[in-house]
Amino acid sequence: MDTITLNNIKLYAYHGCLEEETLIGSEYRVDVVVKADLSKPALTDSLKDTADYVLINHIVKEEMRIPSKLLEHVARRIADRILKEISLVVKGKVRVSKINPPIRGDVSSVSVNYSFTR
Repeated sequence: MDTITLNNIKLYAYHGCLEEETLIGSEYRVDVVVKADLSKPALTDSLKDTADYVLINHIVKEEMRIPSKLLEHVARRIADRILKEISLVVKGKVRVSKINPPIRGDVSSVSVNYSFTR
């Protein structure tokens, strides 16, 4: 199984359980890894034969625009859309990280890692 990875997609979004988080928003980072058989696109050199990383990035941006209380919920929505829209993808992982979360202490980020499979 082959891998396509999108690293460090930087976004500003409005997720969280606190009212301030949904009003002020914060910075996020999303990483996506998908597994697929890439032997055909490696031969054909055709975008229609692969798991298009431009589409994956678009899915991430659209789902991150929808406010959620939990990062788990956002990660699941991203995973579900990838499976729905890119039939070549067999499984993958989504990591959603909130940068400088509003918690007590010096914490640079918190992350949720969500694994998915067809």
